[in-house]
Amino acid sequence: MVFTPPPARAQPPLPPSAPPLLLPPPPQIAADAEANLPTVAASIPELAPPPAPKPQQKKAVVAPPPKPAAAPTPDQSPSPPKLVQLFTPEQEREYNRNIDESLDRVRRALAILSGKRLNSDQAEAANRIAAFQKQAEEARNAHDLAGADLLARRAATLADDLLTRVP
Repeated sequence: MVFTPPPARAQPPLPPSAPPLLLPPPPQIAADAEANLPTVAASIPELAPPPAPKPQQKKAVVAPPPKPAAAPTPDQSPSPPKLVQLFTPEQEREYNRNIDESLDRVRRALAILSGKRLNSDQAEAANRIAAFQKQAEEARNAHDLAGADLLARRAATLADDLLTRVP
């Protein structure tokens, strides 16, 4: 399909009886226009040439002396503190309850799926569910309750979906 622009509209002709527009002459300025302009130098002043660059001296690369190897002791290098989110006891109970419910659903689903014949895609999904389950448990053990809850819910959702697709 090719775009075809519409034809141009013709402008209506001016009536022949209208006189041409006449503009008034420009106003006369009484002051001398040249008198108000600042004086400008007729030439550009010459600048001194830039200084010559200093010759660079080549420096010899000297290897730093080897540092004596000190055996690290456990008291010498403490591990950096870990950042954890603080929860109220009520929030902690709620997270743990949600994690437990989700992981229980995952365990039941994986038990049911273990007794069925799964094709390669379904087996891959079951492995992914087990990986999420393991990650959720590890996150809970690391006191990352929000992350553990997210991973456990993701595993439960995938498990529920896989159960509906397996006969």
